[in-house]
Amino acid sequence: MTLDKVKINSEVIVKEINCTESIKRRILDLGIIDGTKIKPVLKSPLGDPTAYEVRGMVLSLREEDSQNIEVQM
Repeated sequence: MTLDKVKINSEVIVKEINCTESIKRRILDLGIIDGTKIKPVLKSPLGDPTAYEVRGMVLSLREEDSQNIEVQM
């Protein structure tokens, strides 16, 4: 399952990041690495981007980026 499909307030674990190196570096710099717990907490009124809670902070990702992050329950 990809991160963009996870329901609000459902915690999942990052399994793999599948994207270009420049985007992958940005995602890794945000602290989203394999094994990280992540939870969608808020979706913008237009549906994109979505705010996620990661390691005690809240950050937002565009849908096109969250589609590249494989997660497991």
